[in-house]
Amino acid sequence: MKIFLIGFMGCGKSTLGRKLAVKMAYDLIDLDHKVEEKTGSTIASYFAEHGEETFRKLERDTLQSFPYPKNSVIATGGGTPCFFDNMDWMNANGLTVYIDMPAQALAKRLEKGAAKRPLLQGLNEEALVNFIEEKLAERRKYYENARLKISGINLTPDVLRAAILALH
Repeated sequence: MKIFLIGFMGCGKSTLGRKLAVKMAYDLIDLDHKVEEKTGSTIASYFAEHGEETFRKLERDTLQSFPYPKNSVIATGGGTPCFFDNMDWMNANGLTVYIDMPAQALAKRLEKGAAKRPLLQGLNEEALVNFIEEKLAERRKYYENARLKISGINLTPDVLRAAILALH
C-alpha cells in the first residue's frame, strides 16, 4: 500500500513518515528530497530562482512519475495536494492521510526553521500565525479530500499506524 501523508508544513509529515515507515517495514519517500535530488538544489533555492509555478510543475511531475515501491510512505510537500490534479492522483494511487493541526501549533513548530522555508522567510510570530491561517483556509478544501483525517497534536506513529490499518 502507498500512504501519502499530506498537511501543512510543520505538521509532521517527514518526521512521522520516517517513524511510520519503520513501524510498518515500508520504504519512506520524501517528495521534497526527490525534487532536490532532481534539481541538485534545495527547495528554497529552486523556488527563489525559478518561482512557484515552475516549482509546482516539477513537484507534480516528480509526484506522478516516481517509481514508488509497492509498500511505501510518501511525505509530500505542504502545497502538493493543492495544485493541478495532485490530490485526485494521490487518492487514485494510494491512501491519503491528512495530518490536521491548528495554525498556532504549526507556528510554534515552524518559527525556528522559517528561514529555510521559502514561503515563511521574514515573518515575525504574529505574521507567521496569520500567514498559516490564511494558507490553511485556502488549502483545507484540498486537504479535506484525504481518505483519512487525523489530528497531529500528540500524534504518535503507533496511533497513525492503527488508524491506517483500521481502514484496510
